[in-house]
Parts: sequence; structure tokens; C-alpha cells
Amino acid sequence: MTSALALLLSCTMQPTPSAATPSGGVAQGVSIVETPFRTTETAMIVDAKVNGKNLSFMFDTGFGGYVVCDSGINLGKADQKMSLKDFVGVLEVDAVKIKSLYLGEEKIPVEDTALAVMQPGADNSLNYGMHCDGIMGLSVIKNTITEINFENKKFRFYPNSYDITKKVPDNKKTFLAKLLPSGFNSLEMLVKTKTGSMVLALDTGNSFYATTHKEVLDRLGIWPISKKPDFMTISGVASGTVDSFSIKMPDVTIFGVPVEAPIFDIIDLPKSDADGDVTIGFGFLKNFNITIDYARRRVWLENFTGKVKDEEPGDAGVRCAWDAKSKYWRVVQAVNKGPAAEAGIKVGDNLLAIDGVEQGNMGFERLNNQFKGRIDSEVQLTLSRKGDLYKATLKRKPLFNLSQLK
Repeated sequence: MTSALALLLSCTMQPTPSAATPSGGVAQGVSIVETPFRTTETAMIVDAKVNGKNLSFMFDTGFGGYVVCDSGINLGKADQKMSLKDFVGVLEVDAVKIKSLYLGEEKIPVEDTALAVMQPGADNSLNYGMHCDGIMGLSVIKNTITEINFENKKFRFYPNSYDITKKVPDNKKTFLAKLLPSGFNSLEMLVKTKTGSMVLALDTGNSFYATTHKEVLDRLGIWPISKKPDFMTISGVASGTVDSFSIKMPDVTIFGVPVEAPIFDIIDLPKSDADGDVTIGFGFLKNFNITIDYARRRVWLENFTGKVKDEEPGDAGVRCAWDAKSKYWRVVQAVNKGPAAEAGIKVGDNLLAIDGVEQGNMGFERLNNQFKGRIDSEVQLTLSRKGDLYKATLKRKPLFNLSQLK
């Protein structure tokens, strides 16, 4: 039976197949429903209407619910509580019953228990550089076969007769991965190394390439839990910031895709989830058109960029946080042995400009991403310390740690 969600989702109707063919396509006569999304450097944004409000959401398959909204948006009475989990822990927040949910002009059927989670203090528009009111999760697409087409920036919703298990991958450009039974509200699959496997979720809401915890690397013999990294930094998560470091992994196979020595971001805290090992993020996923068949527990990946990772990143080794009182960005970290520390930049200095451009409050992630770039490229910072102005030209260098495995 064709799902109600696939029939109701908004947009362009294109003539395409009606029943599954032996090669996994769809026979002629049935329409595929499409709806566009926008992308930033690290996220995808989709328009929707919730309880009569026109809103925009970062689409996040790592969130198992329907939507998370900024608590300043009035969606109705917040008379319930819900837990919101990030890489670090669980937050308890208010929730509002979802009475109606639209993508474009079409109504999406929602369960009676569907809730909009109201998150206080979210700087979504600042962080993504585009109007964004919150997060839209996996529940919106879970009951239909959905393609996230990064190549053309659109969702494609297929009839349930479209059976991707009959598609034959070439394991060079196309891959067919199996969802694990552990992911009830997530898309968890295996990432394999020489010494074992990790359970990592397919997470369009994770802006990094991949994220896991130090204890997972210890389990696999990749990084001893007692070993301190050469370059420790901080990353932004839903609950604030957390100590983290980057590591150049040994060769891995991500959801069936071979990847040579990728860079993973490592959270320097114990895991918050007893089952999963965290996520594969936007940095990997943006290279693929991804078809998710949750009912059949399969994911089809088509690599359209010819890449599976970006070039190795460079970093100036400085992190700043917005000081609302002074209305300046303040240095909160100069990474040990990094370019900023070697240039004499200190915690507490005010950042005034990057490459001659004054920096307003644009969100933690967008500001600090400007310190990253091609290895050996330069960035000029204008700073002040106790009222004295100074400049520093920093040459970005690799601040990732090397795995003990080859």
C-alpha cells in the first residue's frame, strides 16, 4: 500500500514508475512527490508550517521526533515535558502538542502523541547563516521511502512499492546498507575498522564528518583512553560546548563505503547512549543521494560527487565565544601547540576582526569555522588585550591527532 505520507507531501509531481522492477526501479505510471530544501556549508534547511506557523527547520535525521522549535515561537500551550539528547547528555524541555504539520501546502499526518519540543536559547539562524526556527526530525519521513537528494537539493518521496532491496549496488558508486535493529528512532549502521565495528547513526544534523567518543576508540585499539591528545579543542553541541579533539583514523568502511584515513571528531566525555557510538555527519553525507527505506531496514547510497571526504583541514587553533555584555567575541581557547598559541594569543583577548572584517554575533559555529581552512593558508586576526590593539597573521596547520593504528 502506498503510504499516506508519500501521497500528501507537497510539491512537484513527476511521472515515474508504479511498481518495483527487478532492478529496483519503479514501473511507469506512479508519481514521485518532491519538495526542495536549501543547504548551507554544514546543514540542510526545509520550509514547513506547524500549528499554523510558517517556519524553517534544519533537517536532522539524528533527531527521532518531529520538530524542535525555539521557545520564543508560540505554537500553543507548553503543557508537557520531553527529553532532548545530544552528544553529551539529556536535557528536559517543554513540549507542545502538534495539531497540524505541513510541508509546503500539503498536510502531513502526525500521530496523536506528536510533540514540538521547545528549546530555549537556540541561535539557529545565527549558526546556519540562514533563517531557521528549529530542527525537523526523522519522524516526518519515517513512514515513507524517502530520498535525500543532495545533488539537486530536494526530497523525493516514493510509493511503498519501490523496493530498494532489489537494487544491485556496484560498491564503487552505489551502495546498499542495512539498518541495525538497535535504531528504533534513528538510522544506525555499521562503520568497520581493522579491529572491529562502531554503531554510528546517519545524522544530517551533525555538521562534522563523523563524531564518536574516546572510549569507543579505546575499545577498538585506535586511541587509548588514558592518552592525552596533542591538540584539544572545544565543539558546540545542543547543551553548550564540550572538550573534543580530531583524529586521523585508519582506513574505515562507512555504511559499506570504503574511506581512506578520514578525520573524525572525538568527544572527550563518556558516552551518553549505551547502544550507539554517535554519528556520521554532513561532511560525509553531502557527497551522496541517500534513499531511506525504514520499513525494509535498508539505505541506498549513490555517490555523485566522486568524493567521500574533503581534503585534510587546517586550523588556526583559536576558539571564541560571544560576550553579550561587551558585545565582542572573546578568546576562550588558544589550542596548545597551535598557531594562535604560538603567536601569543591568550584566553580573554577580544577578537575584533577576521581578515579585516569586523565580526558581529553570528553564532558559535559560524564564527569559529572561519579559523579553519586549507593547510598553510593564512588568516589575519585583529584583537585587543586590556585596551591595546594588536594583529596576528596565523598560518593554518593540521591540528588533528594521528591514530596509533596504520
